[in-house]
Amino acid sequence: MSASVWLSLALLVPWAAGALLIAFDGRRRCVAWAAVAALAATSAAIAALTVHVVADGAQQVTTGSWPAGVGIVLHADALGVTFAAITALVMLVAMANEALVGVRSRTFPALMVLLTAGLTGLFFTGDVFNFYVFFEISMMASYALATYGGGTRQLRAAVIFAGVNLLGSFLFLISVAGTYRVTGALDMATVAERMHSGGANATLLVAVGFFVAFSVKLGLFPFHFWLPTVYAGTRPAVAAVLSGAVANIGSYGLVRFGAGMFAEELRFTATALIVLGLASILYGGVVAVSRGDIAETLAYSAIGQVGYVLVALGIGGPLGLAAAVFYSVVNALNKGVLFLAAGLRGPLVAAAFAIGAFSVAGVPPAAGFIGKLEVFRAAIAADSPVLVALLVLGSVLSLVYMFQIYQRKFWGTDTEPAVVGAAEVSPVPARVLVAVFAVLVLAVGLWAEPLAALSEYAADVFTSGGSR
Repeated sequence: MSASVWLSLALLVPWAAGALLIAFDGRRRCVAWAAVAALAATSAAIAALTVHVVADGAQQVTTGSWPAGVGIVLHADALGVTFAAITALVMLVAMANEALVGVRSRTFPALMVLLTAGLTGLFFTGDVFNFYVFFEISMMASYALATYGGGTRQLRAAVIFAGVNLLGSFLFLISVAGTYRVTGALDMATVAERMHSGGANATLLVAVGFFVAFSVKLGLFPFHFWLPTVYAGTRPAVAAVLSGAVANIGSYGLVRFGAGMFAEELRFTATALIVLGLASILYGGVVAVSRGDIAETLAYSAIGQVGYVLVALGIGGPLGLAAAVFYSVVNALNKGVLFLAAGLRGPLVAAAFAIGAFSVAGVPPAAGFIGKLEVFRAAIAADSPVLVALLVLGSVLSLVYMFQIYQRKFWGTDTEPAVVGAAEVSPVPARVLVAVFAVLVLAVGLWAEPLAALSEYAADVFTSGGSR
């Protein structure tokens, strides 16, 4: 089939399946596994589309045969398919994990599929306003998922998550309006051409608005204040989704908008971005070391790890952008494994958690080692010994707090569940699933060439005029 068919299927399958599943009780096993099947089909469509994009370059479709600029433009390039593929994979594994341990809400499977639909649309849109539409669809599903479990902690987490991220959404909408005011267009390619026609001050103001909105979604320091309560308060599958899938909105947005539409502003503010990234790495690492609760430690770890993405983006150039994409993918895998493993008990779980922990700490041969190596390469190319030293310090801190987590969970005598919703004895299939997911993290570290090449293709999007 043609690339346009796979692109359409990647969007239509989760939309149709989500709309259908919402009418059924998700606590029934057949409904939960129907959601898993829908997500598997979506992942397969995205994988097939990725092959087409790598072989033939970017693919674009305008819905309804309308002329470009009038109809909704769907644009799949190397950057979009990379983020769509890793997001769909995390959603698939999280949904399968919950299907194995038992779904506790009638709407959970439908919300997971609809969230995937929103995220996939976001990664494949070529229009700033439609990006906002898919952005809001994704966030509404995320707000509902945060309440999953119905306990006091989940409801409190959901309220905080919704309140803070609605502010981020408002800033994003204001920035979209500013973009149209400056350029008179919303198509991303046209916006990139006209963005600097309205004056440096107006462009910088719009860029800052987008940056703050994406930083709130990503949980970067100092926009992180909501994240520990939410990640620690939600159930493991939801925490894995928020950290390994929804957070990709922030990473993708910073790369797509920063390098694509605000390249001059990105160069102008490079030092500030690197400083903020380092602050996030060190703050997240220091506070994670001081936490006694495993879920909170993982939450602060998430704050620290996204700092590497911002540092790589600040370094910029083909090497920095490729490192930012590569590390975003690795970080999504790491968080998915760790949050899911932290919610399980029994054989195989310790090994899976150890692989995720080694990956976060950057210990070979896990994927995180290659991810941090890419960021270090970019920092060395920038000829900044201080930056390299601080990145090494961040890695040392991550090794310390990951060892502390492993010690508390697997070597200690505390029998209390590590994460909200953890079971005393987890089903064998759930443990096997998370072990296989961890093996994938190990495999990416052992054979990193495909992901590295795809990351380079993604970075090349901004130097080849979007042909990738």
